[in-house]
Amino acid sequence: MNTRILLFLLFSLLAFPVISGNINYENTLPNTPQEEKVDVNNISTQTVQIDSLAILTEKYYESATGYFQKEELELSFEYAKLTYELAQRREDYSMQVKSLNLLSVIYERENNLEKALECLKKVNSIKNAFVKDVTGKTILNDETFPVVEGKILELEKTNLEQEKSLKFNQLAIILSVLLITILSLLTLSLYKNNNLRAGANKLLQKKNKQLFEAKEKAEQANKIKENFLSTITHELRTPIYAITGLTYLLLQENPSKDQEEHLNSLKYSGEHLLSLINNILDLNKLSAKKVKKIDTDFNLRLRMDDFYKSFKKLAKDKNVAIHMYIDEQIPDKLNGDMLKISQVLMNLVSNAIKFSEDGDVWINLSLLKEDKDDAYVRFEIVDNGVGIDPKYHKSIFKNFNQGHDETNVTYGGTGLGLPIVKNLLLFLGSKIFLESEKGGGSKFYFDVTFKKVVRSIENPEKDDANLSILEDDITKILHHKKILIVDDNKLNQKITEKILLRKNIICEVAENGKVALDLVNKFSYDLILMDIHMPVMDGIEATEIIRKNDSVTPIIALTAVSLDDKDDQFFHHGFTDIIPKPYKTELFYQKIYKVLKLAQQNS
Repeated sequence: MNTRILLFLLFSLLAFPVISGNINYENTLPNTPQEEKVDVNNISTQTVQIDSLAILTEKYYESATGYFQKEELELSFEYAKLTYELAQRREDYSMQVKSLNLLSVIYERENNLEKALECLKKVNSIKNAFVKDVTGKTILNDETFPVVEGKILELEKTNLEQEKSLKFNQLAIILSVLLITILSLLTLSLYKNNNLRAGANKLLQKKNKQLFEAKEKAEQANKIKENFLSTITHELRTPIYAITGLTYLLLQENPSKDQEEHLNSLKYSGEHLLSLINNILDLNKLSAKKVKKIDTDFNLRLRMDDFYKSFKKLAKDKNVAIHMYIDEQIPDKLNGDMLKISQVLMNLVSNAIKFSEDGDVWINLSLLKEDKDDAYVRFEIVDNGVGIDPKYHKSIFKNFNQGHDETNVTYGGTGLGLPIVKNLLLFLGSKIFLESEKGGGSKFYFDVTFKKVVRSIENPEKDDANLSILEDDITKILHHKKILIVDDNKLNQKITEKILLRKNIICEVAENGKVALDLVNKFSYDLILMDIHMPVMDGIEATEIIRKNDSVTPIIALTAVSLDDKDDQFFHHGFTDIIPKPYKTELFYQKIYKVLKLAQQNS
C-alpha cells in the first residue's frame, strides 16, 4: 500500500508539468523515421488538432466530475468514458489516470467491483508504462525505490520548510504592517502633542507676559503709593511739629487754667494726628513686607515695669485702675523682638483703657512651658469694659473697621490699631485671640516664644540711675553749647530755636545746605541739626561735603521724612544720629544730651 502511495506521489510530481503544459511528452519520445519525414504544414495541423483535443478532454472531465458531484452517475460515467478515450488518443497519461479513477469510483458506487478493480489495474499499468525508460527497464525496483523514497521525503521536507518560511514571511509582513501602523499613530500623536504643546507654550508665554506686565504695574502702583505716603506724611509732620512745638512752649509759659486746658486739648489733638500718621505708615510697611525683625537681649520684668508706668497717667485720666501680674517662673533674661511686642501691647492696652472708663485693666504674663533653650510666654490684656459683640470679632481686625457704629460715635478712633496688632503678631509667628461678650468686658491674648539668655545683661538699675542723673545733668551739658539749625521752614526754625534757648543754648540758623556750608567753613559748632529736604542743597549732600573736612562735629538728622528702616543709609552719609519730627521735647533734649556727652568723651 505504501509503495502504491509513493508511486502515485511520484507520478503526480512528474505529471504536473504535463498537465500545466510546460512539458510536451509527445516531443520527448524518439521520433520514428516516418515522423521525421513529415513536413512542416502537417506538424502545424497536428499541433492544432492536439490542442483542440486537449481542451475537449478537459471539458469532458469537468463535466464528468460535475455530474458526479450532483449524483448523476450515468452522465458522469459517459463523460468520464469519453475523457478516457480522448486521453488515450492524445497519450495524456495524467488525464487517463484521472478518468480511470473516476470510472472506478462510479463502478464501486454501482457495486460493480470487478469493473472498478479493472480500472485500477489499468491505472497501475499506465503508471508502470510511464516510469519505464527508453531501454524498457523499470526505474522503480528494489534498489532504486529507497533512493526515490528518499528524494520524495527530501522534497516533502523542503516543501514543509518553504511553507514554514512562507508563514514566517507572512507573519513578518503582518507584524511589519502593525509596526508601521503603530509608528504612524505614534508619529501622529507626537505631532498633535507637539502642536498642543506649542499652543500651550504660546498661551503660557502670553500669560507670563501679561503677569509680568501686571507685576510691573503693581510694583509701579506700590511705588507711587509709597511716594505718596512719604510725601503726604512729610507734609503733615511739618505742621504737626509746629502744633506740638508751639503747644509745648506755651505750656511752659505758665498759662492760666483755662488756657492750659485748651493747650492740653491742642496737644492731645496733635499727638492723636501723629499717631494716625504713624499707624498708616506701620500698616503700609507691614503690607509691603518691609518690616525687619530685630532680636535683642532684655530683662522682661523691667521692660514690662517701664511699660506699666507709661500707662499710669492715661489710666488715671480715664479713672481706670490698671493692674499687672508677671508669672515668677518666667526667666528674667530673654531674647526677642520686644520692640514690636511693646507696640502690640501699647495698642491693646490703649484700647482696653479707652473702652473701660471707670473700670479695670489687667496685664497678665504667664509661662506656658519652658525647655532648655526657649520660654513660651502668654500675654493677656483683660478689661471689664463695654465688651464686643461676637458677630464683630472678625471684622474689628480689618483695616479702618471699628465694629458697631454706636461704638465709633461714642469712642472714636481710626480702626487701625487691631489690624496692626494682627499683622505684627503674624510677622512674629504668633496669632491674636479674642474672648468677649457685649457688656461683659474683653480678653485679648497671644503667645510668644523667646530665646533664653545665659550671658549677662547690662545692669538695668545702672541705666535707671543714669536716667535720673540725666535730668539733673542735662542742663549742665547743654549750657552755652553752640548749635547750628539748618531748616528751610521759618516756623520750624523759630520753634527749634526757642526750644533750645530754654536750655541756654546758643543757636544760629541756615535756610539750606549751601548756607550751612558757608557758616561751617567760617565758624565751629558743638552740634549741627540738619533737615533733609531743602532747596538749593539738601541735608544729605551738605553732610557729605562737611564730612570730607570734619569727621568730629556731631550732625543729627532732624527730619520729617519717614525713615522706613533706612537708618543705616543716614549713618552711611555721615549723620551721627536721627531725630524724626515731630518729637517729644523731653526725648529731643535727651538725644542731644547723649550725642554731646559722647562727643566730649571721645575728644
